[in-house]
Amino acid sequence: MFKLLKSSHINPVLVDVGAAGGAPRIWRSLAPHSTLIAFDPDLREMSQSRGGRYHRHVVFNRAVTHDTRADEVEFHLTSSPYCSSTLPPDLPSLSDYSIHDLFLTEGRVRVPAITLDAALAQLQLDRIDWLKLDTQGIDLRLFQSLSDPVRSGILALDMEPGLIAAYSGEDMFMESHRYMLDHGFWLSDLKVCGAARVRSTTLQVMNPEISTRQFFAQRMLKKSPAWCEARYLRTLDAIAGSSREEHVLLWTFAMLDDQHGFALDLALAYEKMFGPDEISTAMRQHVHIKLRPPFHYSIRARLMAARRRARQQESRTE
Repeated sequence: MFKLLKSSHINPVLVDVGAAGGAPRIWRSLAPHSTLIAFDPDLREMSQSRGGRYHRHVVFNRAVTHDTRADEVEFHLTSSPYCSSTLPPDLPSLSDYSIHDLFLTEGRVRVPAITLDAALAQLQLDRIDWLKLDTQGIDLRLFQSLSDPVRSGILALDMEPGLIAAYSGEDMFMESHRYMLDHGFWLSDLKVCGAARVRSTTLQVMNPEISTRQFFAQRMLKKSPAWCEARYLRTLDAIAGSSREEHVLLWTFAMLDDQHGFALDLALAYEKMFGPDEISTAMRQHVHIKLRPPFHYSIRARLMAARRRARQQESRTE
């Protein structure tokens, strides 16, 4: 599948905002062909490398902001480092959930910041192919802050909007989802994540140790929806008129996300626009290989068909 990228000289640009846990696993097979741009405000200076897992790997020592006038932003440092955000936690909204204490603010710090457009300009890049946003409440506004040419060229987007108000003024799923559908995307995947609906004061009565409380809430209690991990892909209508390279890239992203039906749609759309060629043939063949039943399944299917024919033959002879 990835020979298409190499033969077409396509090098995807992957941008990871909120890269504390490392680049998404789904990008690993793209790595040898791709430029990865990540952001880590804990670094002392920007780092750049070639020839590792990724074709090109750039890490900015800055946070990402949607404000073009800001050269730094304030972070609210919470009890859990994974909950720290430029937005203040909405503790009253969280008071009914087991994760409330993870959002308690322990301090504030100002860190250097940069917009996504400015980062691209610094690297002399003019596009993002797949953007992953995990910014604790400001995913939508970061996407909206991109210049029109960059934003309209994004083919895949991962974001983690809230289903409850964990932060004051955060971008919620409903508004984010509506915006994406209205701007040429469709929802390819959705994982709903959650927390137990129980007050931290109730957990304290049961056990004073915070680690034990969190273990109990995570393992023993039903989780209620609190946020989600959403993946969006460009629609066929939105990509109509785009280049061969963009069609191949979106097809590749669809295959990685196991959207084989959409990948077939893309292969046919490619043929309709550019005519049949080696690329369209390869696109179709790769989908057919993915959809081919496993060998053991095909053997079983043939045996069952043979048994049906035998039963039918017996019924006709009786």
